[in-house]
Amino acid sequence: MVATGPTVLRVSTTAPTGQSQVKRIALPAIISVLAVFGSFAASRGQEDRRAADWFMVTLVLIGSVSLYWLRTKPVVVVWTTALSTLVYMLREYAYGAVIFSFAIAVFVAIRMGHRVAGWSALVALYCGHVLGRLVLGTNDQSVYQVLLVGTLFCVLGFLAELFRSHRERVLAAQRTREEEELRRAGEERLRIAQELHDVVAHHISLINVQASSALHLVDRQPEQAAPALAAIKDASKEALVELRSIVGILRQTDESAPRQPVAGLERLEHLITGTSRAGLEVHTIVHGDPRPLPTGLDRAAFRIIQESLTNIVRHAKASAATVRIQYGEEALVLQVDDDGESLTGPPQEGNGIIGMRERATALGGTLTASRTPTGSLRIVAQLPL
Repeated sequence: MVATGPTVLRVSTTAPTGQSQVKRIALPAIISVLAVFGSFAASRGQEDRRAADWFMVTLVLIGSVSLYWLRTKPVVVVWTTALSTLVYMLREYAYGAVIFSFAIAVFVAIRMGHRVAGWSALVALYCGHVLGRLVLGTNDQSVYQVLLVGTLFCVLGFLAELFRSHRERVLAAQRTREEEELRRAGEERLRIAQELHDVVAHHISLINVQASSALHLVDRQPEQAAPALAAIKDASKEALVELRSIVGILRQTDESAPRQPVAGLERLEHLITGTSRAGLEVHTIVHGDPRPLPTGLDRAAFRIIQESLTNIVRHAKASAATVRIQYGEEALVLQVDDDGESLTGPPQEGNGIIGMRERATALGGTLTASRTPTGSLRIVAQLPL
């Protein structure tokens, strides 16, 4: 699986139909040839056993040909090979290659997770052979031979269990990787959605304020409407540039980085200039020594300040705002105050404040919205370094 941003590309490992069909035919064909010739060869070396005949060949082919359906009907194949092998043994044909089909069927069935069917077939074949020979009065095997066959059957079952356990671990690791990539893709989609919300909300708010101002002045003082229209033009252009940059991350998945610079505190002055054109005077106070920040932290700090100013422009009846940035040893502290109308009670938290808090929490920080002593809104974010 290859994941780039929110796009997940699944690479199929399924073989083409023709190639898969050849593989399905190859196994039973090879086992049929080996089992038939092996059984005839064993008959020549075991003169005390029943001589080879057409019924022996039929029993051998029933088990080997049934392997064709091993991947689609493993349980049926296991019991088919077990029954044909049991009849073969009770008929006292020569011991030998007939066991190949049954061993392969049991091994594959247990490895695929059909443990009950596999182990039941092993026990049924072993007990059926031993008890059947006792009932028929043809039991010429020693205790050593009986225990040896039982041991070999147990070894076969435990080997199949070992491979099944390994297969499950591989599949579990693959599922874990897929879930991790899906989780990362979801986080990336959420991050892009937050970026789009912040960009659109901020610039549309500025455009709305400037448009209202222009409409108010166009008839009474038309010469003063020009700055407002110019601000609308700049805000809309800036919005288009940022939207193009964000959408470009989705479209140009083969690029190592977006073409436009990532929004960070180095663009704070540009943000404040655009906000000031909307009629909100913004003062910036920096404590400590400014220094480069990790990309995620830098972007989150910029977006928190941007969203705070957007809330002030949209909702607060304020003429000025103060942005304080403190570079501490362990955390970056952001504080945004406005001089809006005096209100009482806790501030109402809309999508803007919730989104800012999610950004801070994702970085292991905190964000609070409270009232200043004068009753205006104060946003304080602590982002750990």
